[in-house]
Amino acid sequence: MDAQSRGRADEIDPADQWVLNPQTGDYELRLPQSGGDSSRTPTPPGQRGSRRAGAVREGSGERRSGARDGGGRGNGPRREVPAQRGRRAANGPRGPEGSGPDVAGRRKRKQPKARRRKALIWTGGAMAFVLVGLSVGAYALYQHFNSNLSTVDVGDAGSKNVTSSGPMNILIIGTDKRTGKGNEGYGDKGSVGHADTNILFHVSADRTNATALSIPRDLMTNIPDCRTKQPDGSEKIIPGTKNVRFNTSLGQDGRDPGCTMETVKEITGLKVDHFMMVDFNAVKELSTAVGGVKVCLAHPVKDSKSHLDLPEGESKIQGEDALAFVRTRHSFGNQSDLDRIKVQQQFIGSMIRQMKSDDTLTSPTKLYKLANAATKALTVDKAIGSGTKLVSLAKELSKVDTKNITFVTAPVIDNPAEPKPITVVLHPQKADQLFAMMREDTSLTEVKEQKKAAKSKQDALLKGTKAAAADVRVDVFNGGDRAGAAQETVAWLQNDQGVPKSTNKANAPAKISKTTLEYAPNQADQARALAAMMGLPGSALKKGTTDAEGLQAMVLTLGADFKGAGVPITGPAKAPADIPLANAAKAECAK
Repeated sequence: MDAQSRGRADEIDPADQWVLNPQTGDYELRLPQSGGDSSRTPTPPGQRGSRRAGAVREGSGERRSGARDGGGRGNGPRREVPAQRGRRAANGPRGPEGSGPDVAGRRKRKQPKARRRKALIWTGGAMAFVLVGLSVGAYALYQHFNSNLSTVDVGDAGSKNVTSSGPMNILIIGTDKRTGKGNEGYGDKGSVGHADTNILFHVSADRTNATALSIPRDLMTNIPDCRTKQPDGSEKIIPGTKNVRFNTSLGQDGRDPGCTMETVKEITGLKVDHFMMVDFNAVKELSTAVGGVKVCLAHPVKDSKSHLDLPEGESKIQGEDALAFVRTRHSFGNQSDLDRIKVQQQFIGSMIRQMKSDDTLTSPTKLYKLANAATKALTVDKAIGSGTKLVSLAKELSKVDTKNITFVTAPVIDNPAEPKPITVVLHPQKADQLFAMMREDTSLTEVKEQKKAAKSKQDALLKGTKAAAADVRVDVFNGGDRAGAAQETVAWLQNDQGVPKSTNKANAPAKISKTTLEYAPNQADQARALAAMMGLPGSALKKGTTDAEGLQAMVLTLGADFKGAGVPITGPAKAPADIPLANAAKAECAK
């Protein structure tokens, strides 16, 4: 008897839905319609399929003869994906724990925990995939999820290969566009949708940690010129605007998510590799798909504006209640957008934990609903606009342990230009310190292995004798966005640091994100001296293979991380003590 002829889909062991395809070497999600044919596109869990000849008999390896075995597709032998096993009777006799076959002749299964580790593809380490939900991706479902996805062509703003080495930056944009069932009642019905919630998810190069940086929507900033694709395929440059709210980087004047990505780069110095954009429906549908998200309140809340009505203590919310929770501004703290950001961070952390729970991981039906709902609510850049690429990205992000995901908000102060401030500006010192840490890929959590490796690498390059400033020879190129940076640096080196043999070589052949210093083996003492002057990290030093000859100079190329002559390139080892940090693995109560 096959899975379909048992009469009820819930008689199938959920863990047995995941089987190894010997042709691909990958685990695939065996949904109820699939009997022995892995090439068929499965239907959602719970839908019944017809009984077919050629099904594997329950409890044996024998195959019934039938039309599919005799003729079918191709002439060569066909390797089948293992079929599902039925549940044993609850009271049936079986051998001792860990022994061989039970009295029915079937071998004792491994415990569910070990089986899940082997079979499931999980993205729980990635906060971004709380919104994406593609941890459930099985090869047979890719095409179905592809049809759900919406994409935007943002050109070079989102072109990084998902399996590329190095740090990765993904911008999560929550738009306030009131589309979707029931969302018109939230006000601002005709809104084109702005960048209302913004989280830059920075994943470290070694995938041991991640920083989730929230950027306030009311941050006053400069929005740069951005190139957008028009419906007819042509390109249009949207002129930049100075001293406006961050949330107008999307929607306003025809700006698309690529413009928001460029604005984040302008603020932080970090190039954004990809974006994922969701609307109100995403919160409602994803929270429902996982069976609700646990939240904790330090006091009861009844907010007439967001319609949030919850008691003190722990509650499990989904749908409209979940949306009300992340939207409310009048229930916590000083009723500002900054306090709402903290509540949103707590909600996302809780959803990560819920998605990693056994209740979610062992339910193919729940996982399917989660991925289906997520991809329908999701808009991404074309570089990750397919199920295959999103699952590849999910595998990369899944390497990050939840306990090493840190939430932080860009440090800000009230806007001094407003008599009664309703907007904010970046804190002049703390913001750049935090951004410098992210540019240097410094973890906000203790990752001992990474910290030790990074320290030993820098020690090896920066320790040793240093040449006198007068003996340092260097050609300076500008590979960043700061106009006149090369000349500014040369003037500083000559006048303030006593390096007369420095030369302005103008613009570099190409833009780079991080400053580099290339030197020959016999110039190591000069490189150490210049690194000390400029505050260069060991990772910026690039040692050549052959010695320099004659008056050959080192090559210093200033990147997007260059903030001005005399400003150290390297970031601090730790974030400023008074910047609030939250950990994705720890539950907190909203106050």
